[in-house]
Amino acid sequence: MNKFFSVLCLILLFGFNTVEAQNYSPHKVKEGETIESIAKKYLVTPSDIYSLNPDAKKELRINSVLIIPKSKLPEPKITIVKELEGFKKHRTKKKETLFGLAKRYEITVEDLKKYNKFLYENPLRKGDKLQIPIFKITEVEEPNGLTKTYTVLPKEGKWRIAYKFGITVKELEELNPEMGAVLQEGAILNVPNIEDDEEKEVDEKYSYYKVLPKEGFYRLKIKLELEQAELEALNPILKEGGLKAGMVLKIPYSDLADEVTEFNVESVNLTDSIVDFNTKHLVVMLPFRLNRVDFDSIPDIKKSIEKDPYLNASLDFHSGVLMAIDSLKTLGISLKVDVYDTKNELSEVKDIIDENDFENVDAVIGPLIVKNFEEAASELRKYNTPVVAPIGTKLKLYENVFQSRPSNNLLKKKIVNFVKTDTLATNIIIISDTENETVSKDLKKEFFHARQIRSRKDKEGVDKYFVSKEDIQDELKPGKNIVFLETQDGGFASNVTSILASLIQKENKEEEKEAIEIMLVTTNINSAFEGDEINNTHLSKLQFHFTTISKTYNENDNNAFVKKYNKIYNVTPNNRAVKGFDLTMDVVLRLVSSEDLYMSADKALLTEYVENKFAYKQKLFGGYYNNTVYLVKYDDLTIVEVK
Repeated sequence: MNKFFSVLCLILLFGFNTVEAQNYSPHKVKEGETIESIAKKYLVTPSDIYSLNPDAKKELRINSVLIIPKSKLPEPKITIVKELEGFKKHRTKKKETLFGLAKRYEITVEDLKKYNKFLYENPLRKGDKLQIPIFKITEVEEPNGLTKTYTVLPKEGKWRIAYKFGITVKELEELNPEMGAVLQEGAILNVPNIEDDEEKEVDEKYSYYKVLPKEGFYRLKIKLELEQAELEALNPILKEGGLKAGMVLKIPYSDLADEVTEFNVESVNLTDSIVDFNTKHLVVMLPFRLNRVDFDSIPDIKKSIEKDPYLNASLDFHSGVLMAIDSLKTLGISLKVDVYDTKNELSEVKDIIDENDFENVDAVIGPLIVKNFEEAASELRKYNTPVVAPIGTKLKLYENVFQSRPSNNLLKKKIVNFVKTDTLATNIIIISDTENETVSKDLKKEFFHARQIRSRKDKEGVDKYFVSKEDIQDELKPGKNIVFLETQDGGFASNVTSILASLIQKENKEEEKEAIEIMLVTTNINSAFEGDEINNTHLSKLQFHFTTISKTYNENDNNAFVKKYNKIYNVTPNNRAVKGFDLTMDVVLRLVSSEDLYMSADKALLTEYVENKFAYKQKLFGGYYNNTVYLVKYDDLTIVEVK
């Protein structure tokens, strides 16, 4: 064995010496390193490394040895910059010299003379009082040619620039550590120094997909229905550098791809970006149906509100709008707000638009009902007036439409992608009832190694909405098990969660028991998980994860909006009131921080308020849809966001 080891060492040594002689050097890959970081270290390009190490395209292994070519660029020049911070007093002693003092205080003789000018004419003497300069020393590295500067164009966000220069958003941020969350037109950024004809332009006729961790060509084939050759044809960089997490791929236009491509950006506070203090004209359309309210007495009014769900919903939403208007005024924003009662009638919507001036309206919020909303959006296209939908996910996305409610498909894909990125999961189980058989089959396509469990049926084939402990126990494995539960039946949800909670097992070496961890997830959060039958303690124990269009605010957070709402209305705001507040705040703040609502959406800003967040993306030849949702979990009986 020692002999073989010695021979191996000689081979490696000989090989390395040969490499050095040919202007190459070896590099042993360390944990956390990427081809890009190694290329930057040696002042070469990733292509240079791949040309000598083709296997690195497939996988970069820790402790593997790469052959690195000699850089064609000159070594970076380091400039020493000295900044005077103050002085230290010194009285000279016998036999001290200028050279000795300079060496002692790590300065130059010229520095001593500069701040003690009498030394230019007189020699140093015992008892002289000197000022010893204290410097802050910094090293400035001059540009090495690997990067160049780039001026941000109108409508450009981080992912567009990253795609243009063939890097990930994370790499762009590393090149520009001072870059904020929002790119401003005209800002100067550092980007890779590639030729102009190598820069890639974002073509709106295509969709763009961000590669997730651990996604290979096989998974992309299943998800995007594209072969490796097709992806490489659209993205030549794949042939050179291979597939890696975080890169943005151009793919044929697809509604599905648009819905599932959610770029991870930090939310911005638009109150810090207000640039336009001109009065904004806002219109709110809601189906109050006041013509049906009995105004004879207060009890009659209350009865009308209780009986009419449209009036009830409109009043809740409008109360949030009023709170937002008040908050916006405190920021110095001037608003003209018109509120119209659509009466939930198409004819009334048409009359409102025909009889009022909408040409100079900056934005319209509502109507609530889909058919009325689409009528308003269609009528207002001639003025290019943006119309924002508070509800609805399958709207006709005219070019002036903003769909604020994220799609159900995005909710599903968010939780699926979250599970895919969990590197600790050893086993995936899908539990469903008969009504969710299709969902179970779709999940099986995403996780082809997953085990499926279906609810029991009687002799006639009727679903009984239960499983036994043995059904689940037989499919569990030591380690981390992720369980999808797909149902709308509260009894079935209670049955499964109670069994799962009982099967969690801690490691016991004495009894030779391995740990069994269980995390519960679902693609469709519904009343089955929120009713009286379900035990929240079980959900907390199972770290229940799900996606949602809005997160419930925490009353312990001392939220200013909630406190003020409670003070005015003597009641805690419900989700409709919060949506009215959040949506109005977002629409107006986008108007006063950009040229208009369209320009704000094109910047790909992510904004977040009390319970809702917004990140609009434009559909090809159409309007805008909200492309962001929350991932939350049960944590000690409290629902918290998973960052």
